[in-house]
Amino acid sequence: MATFSDIGLAAGINIITALIFLIAFAILRLQPINDRVYFPKWYLKGLRSSPTHSGAFVTKFVNMDWRSYIRFLNWVPDALKMPEPELIDHAGLDSAVYLRIYLLGLKIFVPVALLAWAILVPVNWTNNTLAASKATDRLQYSDIDKLSISNIAHGSPRFWTHIVMAYAFTFWTCYTLRKEYATVAAMRLHFLASERRRPDQFSVLVRNVPPDNDETVTESVEHFFLVNHPDTYLTHQVVINANKLAKLVKEKKSKQNWLDYYQIKYSRNQSTRPVAKTGFLGLCGEKVDAIDYQTAEIERLSKEIAEERERVKTDPKCIMPAAFVSFKTRWGAAVCAQTQQSRNPTLWLTEWASEPRDVYWDNLAIPYVSLSIRRLIIAVAFFFLTFFFIIPVTIVQSFANVEGIERRAPFLRPIIEVSFIKSLIQGVLPGIALKIFLIVLPSILMMMSKVEGYLSISSLERRSAMRYYIFNFINVFLVSVVAGTALEQLDSFLKMSANQIPEIIGVAIPMKATFFITYVMVDGWAGVAGEILRIKPLVIFHLKNFFLVKTEKDREAAMDPGSIGFNTGEPQIQLYFLLGLVYAVVTPIFLPFILVFFALAYVVFRHQIINVYNQEYESAAAFWPSVHGRIISALIFSQLVLMGLMSTKGNARFTPILIVLPVLTIFFHRFCKGRYEPAFVRYPLQEAMMKDTLERAREPNLNLKGYLQDAYVHPVFKNDDDDDYEDDFNGKSDDNVLVPTKRQSRRNTPAPSKMSGASSPSLPDVVPEEL
Repeated sequence: MATFSDIGLAAGINIITALIFLIAFAILRLQPINDRVYFPKWYLKGLRSSPTHSGAFVTKFVNMDWRSYIRFLNWVPDALKMPEPELIDHAGLDSAVYLRIYLLGLKIFVPVALLAWAILVPVNWTNNTLAASKATDRLQYSDIDKLSISNIAHGSPRFWTHIVMAYAFTFWTCYTLRKEYATVAAMRLHFLASERRRPDQFSVLVRNVPPDNDETVTESVEHFFLVNHPDTYLTHQVVINANKLAKLVKEKKSKQNWLDYYQIKYSRNQSTRPVAKTGFLGLCGEKVDAIDYQTAEIERLSKEIAEERERVKTDPKCIMPAAFVSFKTRWGAAVCAQTQQSRNPTLWLTEWASEPRDVYWDNLAIPYVSLSIRRLIIAVAFFFLTFFFIIPVTIVQSFANVEGIERRAPFLRPIIEVSFIKSLIQGVLPGIALKIFLIVLPSILMMMSKVEGYLSISSLERRSAMRYYIFNFINVFLVSVVAGTALEQLDSFLKMSANQIPEIIGVAIPMKATFFITYVMVDGWAGVAGEILRIKPLVIFHLKNFFLVKTEKDREAAMDPGSIGFNTGEPQIQLYFLLGLVYAVVTPIFLPFILVFFALAYVVFRHQIINVYNQEYESAAAFWPSVHGRIISALIFSQLVLMGLMSTKGNARFTPILIVLPVLTIFFHRFCKGRYEPAFVRYPLQEAMMKDTLERAREPNLNLKGYLQDAYVHPVFKNDDDDDYEDDFNGKSDDNVLVPTKRQSRRNTPAPSKMSGASSPSLPDVVPEEL
């Protein structure tokens, strides 16, 4: 069980590691050869030029200005200087609001930590319950546990202090959350009102278009929206299943990179032609001339790409029953996206279209009817993933218990009992081991979200983040607490009756704070400092720069700015909110450690957002309701934990007092959901009309159709020179002519239909005068 010395050693190791990372970053960022690694965002914006293009040969690689090394920590104030409005303009609202999550952690936990250390820590420390328990050999503990609620005697009136503090912490947290929710909602509405024109403001995605024997999908979409949205419909783009074509294009690009590598290699040493193996990953198979082989592969793929491109354009099976529909005004798009289009609620389903760079094109080809089955399968798979991960987490907890290791491997006792080794095992090893086990988890969860069929990168990341949070809650928190408590108190469990075990668990749960302290130091201190060093992008950039780069364009493509990574970063933050809220009343010593995390992470990620990350999409902070909801769930769970602890400490009479807290918190959440969440799920028609009116006044001759015509063309067709693509897949409209359609409908289509031939038999072909 970790002691003060163990925590001190762990803190020392992690602080030194973090300082090494930060100092290494501060020096590496000054070197001209690394400029594209640590400032890629400015290169992508065209506001920075490479320092390696001028000066002496040595100065192209090494910064020889000694004065810059004196100011090597200037990146910290520089990261904090940029005001928030400028940051939003520079990096987008998503990035700015993401940083506010760290600020929210500081706003909540700084006052909570001050109050807890001023009141709860003295109340806990001045009792002697744990010492008495050790005298009767009923409980294992360390001096650090004397600062927790476990050190309060059974039925003690001192618990009133914890009750009052629980109410104070709850009210403060709710007040801060409401204020932040209101601020972010206002920022979102202002951002949407002031944002420059984007295709998604005028577009919706319609899915589950019903089949029609008389019309193609593009004709059905055109007909439906011209009939039901005659004044606002502009054009549409049907969804194409071009996944196979996209894979071929990606494979060709990979082959081209290998060809470039071998050609550069040969140009440096023309005495020997490079060779490669044709088998799996180039590790086996026949040896061939690498340049000739890659050239032949590229020619083969080019032929296949041309054939597949032609097949996609001519095969009706490649056209999915879905389309991106664009409107003349934002108001028209808002009406369509937020209303039911058909009598049958399962047909003509509309939702706001994601911005083009946010669309996950692979999933657009998934039939709508299969989504429910896919999500059921993934839900079952996630359950088993969470269940089977209990095993490695339990193994990690066994590392945190030195006594358990000595029982299972007595031959290691002489080594383990060395003071430094013992502190290292209990203070550092558990956090590192758990971090290693969790490395592959985000990739697995993202793959699950893709299989479920979500249609945008932002929704994939939000879904993955939700599952990551659930996983952390169950495995990292609950299983760590239960398994760790069982392992540490195993001897006590075996010697007492069954009705005494809950009491021991109630005392022992607060003691697991020491494990989470080590985890926060490894993941939240050293891990965040390692993020700014960017070791992996640094190595990959220089490898590409040496082996693949031939032109300045190649060098720009070799940059990997990355993005925030909402699917991994936000669940990590939420775990710290959970731990902070749970242990604020139970074990206040935990709070300073997460304060260091929130402060360090805010500075580091602010620097990364300003100089490095190039966000893949802009959702206008659509993730905030999820952030708010998870903090609320953590707050309610912390209240339930306190109720459980009080019942095991002989204070069941406090239950009616404490049960008020989750009830009030739930009502508070419902209030926020009704008051602020609509700003994140709906677009007010008033705002849409105002923006449309201003745009018409400023740009009366705007060719909106030309702007939207190719906005949602599949990326593999973006550089397609064949004009037939537009004719095959884009909707055409002309508001001045009425043309009948083949479809047996009750109304004629009040606009031209490219493939229309016969008039509808239900109504005469009369053109109204007002048209």
